[in-house]
Amino acid sequence: MDASVDFIPVLIMFAIAVSIAGGIVLFSHIIGRRKRNPVKQDFYECGVPPLVSHRMRFSIRFFIIAMLFIIFDFETLVLLPWAIVYKQLLASYGWALPLGSILIFLGILVVGFVYEWRKGGIEWE
Repeated sequence: MDASVDFIPVLIMFAIAVSIAGGIVLFSHIIGRRKRNPVKQDFYECGVPPLVSHRMRFSIRFFIIAMLFIIFDFETLVLLPWAIVYKQLLASYGWALPLGSILIFLGILVVGFVYEWRKGGIEWE
């Protein structure tokens, strides 16, 4: 069978999904109200009216801690699949390669974490 023929169901499903999404947006635009008022145009966050400008500057520490959070989330995304297939890796490669690779990965993360800790990037004032 030709490879392009295998993708016809995928293309059909993609076309159906795009048409449904487009149809919902178009339908909403056609029947939706367009009354504008100050309450609708005001910024809204968690049900609390904003007390300060939305252009408020954040400390660089906020972004550093946010990046650390993302890095440790990524660590979880790597460790979970590795833990699931650990027995299969042991059977295929022995203990040195699977354990060594994850120890190198964790070592790099620990070195980065210790560096941030020593530089004071994790301290919140």
